[in-house]
Amino acid sequence: MSWTRYRVSLWYGRTNRIVEIATGAALWYRGGVPPVPIRWLLVRDPTGEFDPQAFLATDLNALPRDILAWFVTRWQVEVTFEEVRAHLGVETQRQWSDKAILRTTPILLGLYSIITLWTHDRAKAQKLKPRTAAWYPKAALTFSDAIASVRRQIWAHQISFMSRPRRDSIEIPRHIWRRMENALAYAA
Repeated sequence: MSWTRYRVSLWYGRTNRIVEIATGAALWYRGGVPPVPIRWLLVRDPTGEFDPQAFLATDLNALPRDILAWFVTRWQVEVTFEEVRAHLGVETQRQWSDKAILRTTPILLGLYSIITLWTHDRAKAQKLKPRTAAWYPKAALTFSDAIASVRRQIWAHQISFMSRPRRDSIEIPRHIWRRMENALAYAA
C-alpha cells in the first residue's frame, strides 16, 4: 500500500491540513446479501495529532479528494446538529402534535443560525474571548459563548434604552455587574 500526501481544506476546522491517503477497491461482505464493491480510503495525519481514519464509498469511480470533501461537509452538518441539540433542545421537544414538532425544529435551527451569524459579526467588531475554567481551557469560542455574547448585547441595549437618570437608582460597580452578567449569560 502506498501513501500519498494530500492537502485538505477545513479538516477538523483547520485550513490546508496535510494528510496522507491510501485508497483501493474491495468487496464489502455482509451476511445474507450479495457482496458490494466499495472504494476504501485510509487517511492518516503525518504529525500524529489525529488517529488514522477509514472512509468507504460505493462509487468506485470516486476520487479520494471527493470522498474527503464529502466527509468534511458532513462533519460540519453533524457538529451543527449536535450544538443545536445540546444548547437549544432540538429532538427534546415534548409537543403533542406532529405539526408542532415540524414547526419547532426549523425555528430552533434558524435561531442557531441567527446566533452564530450575530456572534460572527460581533467578533469582527470586538475581540470575543471564550469562557474558560481552570480545568478546561478553550482556544476558540463555543456555541455557549455565542449565546452568552448575544444575551449580553441584548441586555446592554435594553439597559441603555430603558435607563433614565433618576435619584432613586443604585449604581453597581462594573466588576460586580460583570460577575452578574457572566452568571446570567451562561445560565441556561
